[in-house]
Amino acid sequence: MFSMNHQKFLEMDELSLQKVPYFFMIDFLSENVEVYREDEIKESGLLIDFQSFSNSEQKHNLNKKIEWTAFPETLESFKEGFDKVQKNIRLGNSYLANYTRKTKVQTNLSLEEIFYHSIAKYKVFCKDFFVFFSPETFVKIIDGKILTYPMKGTIDASLENAAEVLKNDKKEKAEHYTVVDLLRNDLSMVADDVKVDQFQHIELIRTQQKDLYAMSSEISGKVKPEFKGKIGSMMKKLLPAGSILGAPKPKTLEIILEAEGYDRGYYTGVCGWFDGENLDSCVMIRFIEKEGDLLYFKSGGGITHMSKLEDEYQEMKNKIYVPIH
Repeated sequence: MFSMNHQKFLEMDELSLQKVPYFFMIDFLSENVEVYREDEIKESGLLIDFQSFSNSEQKHNLNKKIEWTAFPETLESFKEGFDKVQKNIRLGNSYLANYTRKTKVQTNLSLEEIFYHSIAKYKVFCKDFFVFFSPETFVKIIDGKILTYPMKGTIDASLENAAEVLKNDKKEKAEHYTVVDLLRNDLSMVADDVKVDQFQHIELIRTQQKDLYAMSSEISGKVKPEFKGKIGSMMKKLLPAGSILGAPKPKTLEIILEAEGYDRGYYTGVCGWFDGENLDSCVMIRFIEKEGDLLYFKSGGGITHMSKLEDEYQEMKNKIYVPIH
């Protein structure tokens, strides 16, 4: 398995060093790495809609009333994994762990319709497999500068003074600090002069069910000479993405694999578009996957020592939505 991935990361390096445009997808555990040159994307059946690249034409209007039902697990079932995570946090094995679940959903929308009609910064549809509509950038590389925008902390925007409440929420704040710190350290592995340019920026995310505020920051650095043009090597070094794993990474990964008890697959992996010069990539969250005739929505949130079971359960459920107006 390893040698195969190793080859794919090398292929990414070769293409980026030769300035050949390509799209890539890497699953959560970096076990599956897919690389498509521009002319191969169409044959792959992938539909991609990024701010910097799109291969999809706009589809006509959606002439139907959207039906959407989620079947979340019980609080008791959620609590099993949650307790495992918190026990490890109390033991000092982790100070932030991103705990995710898999929820059955039913809808009268096809995965393709969800792709065309959802509103998000990053969208990918993989035929008969999955669709996602992610608000979260992983890293951008622009003229030798690498940037990342960790997003941690959401709140229902209809609540009174929601943005202020989110900014001052002790638990959300601690979680945000941790992720910023983690990603600053991660970037330092591939970049010099790493600094936080913007801290706790609040942005609005619109969805059909409700509007949410999300908190993000901006971190940047200059790509180290030995990583110049080597996107595969950089990805290999930076993955899994800190914002959807936790810290410290190796131990937290062990904890998550035991607590979640399901395979994340491409969910929380990363994908990106390299245009021959610059890179734009995202974390594959807000993710719906097809298994047989059933659809599953994968979602979760960061757990710290301050996390309350009911709140985390609610946050996991809040994220099960499609951003279609």
